[in-house]
Amino acid sequence: MEDQNKNLLLATVLSFVVILVWFVLFPPPEAPPVDPNAPAVTQTQDAAPAAPAAAANGAATTAEADPLPEAPRLTVDTPALTGSISLLGGRIDDLSLKGYKETLADDSPIVRLLSPVGQEHPYYAVFGWGPGTGLTAEDVPGARTEWRVVQGGTLAPDAPVTLQWQNAKGMTFTREISVDDRYMFTVTDTVQNASGTAVSLFPYGIVARHGQPAGLQNFFVLHEGMVSRTDGTLTEQKYDDLMELPVVEREGAQAEVVDAGADGWIGFTDKYWMTTLIPEQGVPFTAVTKYVPSADIFQTETRKPVQELAAGATVTATTRLFAGAKEWATIRAYERDLGVTGFIDSIDWGWFYFLTKPIFAVLHWLNAVIGNMGLAIIALTFVLKVLVLPLAYKSYVSMAKMKELQPELEALKERAGEDKQKLQKEMMQLYKDKKVNPAAGCLPILIQIPIFFALYKVIFVTIELRHAPFFGWLTDLSAPDPSSIYNLFGLLPWAAPEPGSLIALIFIGILPILLGVTMWLQQKLNPQPTDPVQQQVFAWMPWIFMFMLGGFASGLVVYWITNNIITFTQQYLIMRSHGHKPDIFGNIKAGFKKKEPVPVADKSKKAKK
Repeated sequence: MEDQNKNLLLATVLSFVVILVWFVLFPPPEAPPVDPNAPAVTQTQDAAPAAPAAAANGAATTAEADPLPEAPRLTVDTPALTGSISLLGGRIDDLSLKGYKETLADDSPIVRLLSPVGQEHPYYAVFGWGPGTGLTAEDVPGARTEWRVVQGGTLAPDAPVTLQWQNAKGMTFTREISVDDRYMFTVTDTVQNASGTAVSLFPYGIVARHGQPAGLQNFFVLHEGMVSRTDGTLTEQKYDDLMELPVVEREGAQAEVVDAGADGWIGFTDKYWMTTLIPEQGVPFTAVTKYVPSADIFQTETRKPVQELAAGATVTATTRLFAGAKEWATIRAYERDLGVTGFIDSIDWGWFYFLTKPIFAVLHWLNAVIGNMGLAIIALTFVLKVLVLPLAYKSYVSMAKMKELQPELEALKERAGEDKQKLQKEMMQLYKDKKVNPAAGCLPILIQIPIFFALYKVIFVTIELRHAPFFGWLTDLSAPDPSSIYNLFGLLPWAAPEPGSLIALIFIGILPILLGVTMWLQQKLNPQPTDPVQQQVFAWMPWIFMFMLGGFASGLVVYWITNNIITFTQQYLIMRSHGHKPDIFGNIKAGFKKKEPVPVADKSKKAKK
């Protein structure tokens, strides 16, 4: 029994240490303060090198601090999006997400994703052409070109808009912008060369972000910043990393340039939202990540190769823009239906992606069937327990056999006395003869660790858990339990402490208390260990976990409670099937009994033996 308790203690302490290191030693730093009065800056088209080859590889835009003039706008209205497009540059710079609010409050505004220059935290997409042979920056449309509408009004699904601009040399640039019923824009640029001479030029797309976003979490398990995929290689760079990029002279800024031969995409990702440029798949392009320190602008670009345009000829280029919520089903559909290779990896699955991806897929399916994310988490827990049942069964059987060996183990200890080496040798032989693995008791908890971390990642980063209700007071499974002992779970007329505060960690809610109770009951399947140190550790462990996990997402605590109840039931039934009936109430009573001190005389007798 003592060896079994040591193994269980080892597994429990290991779990505690891993979680403690992760969530206590690495707390998320506070987001940097944002100055709302900081001067606005913008992007503009600057002169490009004269040689076509240099133009294709050089800077498509540079940053400057000049304000933008007022320009007409086109309304965007879809089932998922609302906003407008500025005719200055044809920039997509005003988008909000109809299906998502900032908070759960009834009067909460919807989430705003993109903002124009001149407002707080400008964030936008702009498209244009870079000049090559026979052209200058004034001959091609850029970020400050004012387009005119030639077809359409409000941009909506099945209702595209067409813009047009002509240069002084007789070239006509036409841009058609369309959008689907979710978050995908398609920008199709066409150039007709009526100048009478051959020219060259290249199309580009830009997503620019002025300064770091508000509410940046800076949590090491969450990626926020640039995300890209080029020729099968996924790249993630945080904003701090972008500020450390080396200066590339031809870009005129700190930059990283990657040539993609076949497919890819690039953009910026937040915890739940993303804005990504997707060039035509199967066509070479150049992906550029850039930071302009003087203007504090982060920028991602896609550039296609220089295209030769003969007199009287026409050339067309198409780029897609994803601007919206990182919904798993939506992104997967774009990957499958539009051929956006590896687009599902824009969701931050983490190091345990081989667990997080299938776990979320099953959770998403269960939620679709059941219609309640909390019940889906409970059902997922049952599924996971069934998958590991063969291994867990062996573990519980081994623990039951260990209990049967207790009389023989006690006899060995009596015979061996103080000869530890002899005792160890005879114990190993006994385990071998009875085919018992004393370390098997660790397996249920050790198996739980990677599953726990993978589920934590799923609940933390996937938007499907954001503001997902369970029952009653649990209105957001991605947030901690909002109930609190502080106001007697809502019975007293004052508010509960703010989540994340020190007082909230002390005055925990209903779910963490249930977690502690289920862990404590699980311990009571076994008698107390004889070692006083082990007794103290086991006595405190459920309550330490109760407070430590009190600030975790309530969905994760629901999983842990369910897992404890299932584990308790499995272990109880397996013990009964092997002829051992756990004395749960007896073990509980024994835990409350005051231990009698051993008389000095008895201690001396034991020492003589």
